[in-house]
This record gives sequence, structure tokens and C-alpha cells, in this order.
Amino acid sequence: MKEPSSSLARLSMSLPAELFRQLDEMVEDRGLPSRSQLIAELIRDELAEQSAASRPEEMLAGTITLVYRADLGRVRHQLAQTQAEYLKEVISSQHVFLEDDQSLEVLLVQGPARRLRDLCDALRKVRGVQQLRLFTTTALLPPLHEQDEAAAPTGSKAA
Repeated sequence: MKEPSSSLARLSMSLPAELFRQLDEMVEDRGLPSRSQLIAELIRDELAEQSAASRPEEMLAGTITLVYRADLGRVRHQLAQTQAEYLKEVISSQHVFLEDDQSLEVLLVQGPARRLRDLCDALRKVRGVQQLRLFTTTALLPPLHEQDEAAAPTGSKAA
């Protein structure tokens, strides 16, 4: 979400010395060119989280990352059933096996903030899920199909 430089606004702030030092350390650790870039990223994250909390019907895109015990065979089945109940919101998923009979799964999701929170709550209820995190953004995926194209028969053009 890169903005043109002509739309930039300046912000001046004061921080406790230790917090300022930690901010500079984080900028260096991440290899960022400036504090401004890090602060903008942190603000965007908080704005997306605030948007999800305060406007439950707002459309959001994001990921849900899960870690769960794979040795319980029913866990993957229950997770798949839960995802099927949220078919409109779950766009895709990626699964990998980890050490010690654990699995990592990442879901690409999009939908109203409330539905995404409900999906997370339903996934958390599956016994064997050890960690779950939802990361959202207000930027959305482009429509996969246009309504007019979907309604038109194959080989014909919409008027």
C-alpha cells in the first residue's frame, strides 16, 4: 500500500529515550530505511485491527495461521469441516507438517470482520489447536468473477 510522496504529511512526536532506542533498534533489525516506514507499518496494523473491532461489517482480507497437533487424526477433519462452513470467507489454505506431530496451516481469508472473527472462534474450539492468529488488512482481493460474466453463457457476449 505505497502512497505517492505528494500525499505525505509530517508528524512530530516525543518518546521516552528507552522507547526511542528500541524503535531505532527495530528499524535496524528489520533493515528498514527509516523510522517513518516502521511507524507507518505499525499504524496500519493498528488501524486494521481497530477497523475489525469497531466496524464488524467492514470487508477485510487477511490470513489465519494455525498450529495444531497432527497426531490427532480427527483434528484435520474437524478443521476442514469448519472451513467448509465458512466457504465464502476461506479462499485457500496451505498445510505443512512440522516436527513432533505438529502441523502449520495458513488460510487466506476475506469477508466481513465479524465473520472472520467467528471463523477464528470456531477454529479455536477444535481440540488440538495450539495457536491461532488472524492478521487482517483493509485492502481487498479484486473480484474473482464479474457478476455479468458469470451470468452470460459460455461463448456469448453480454450486451
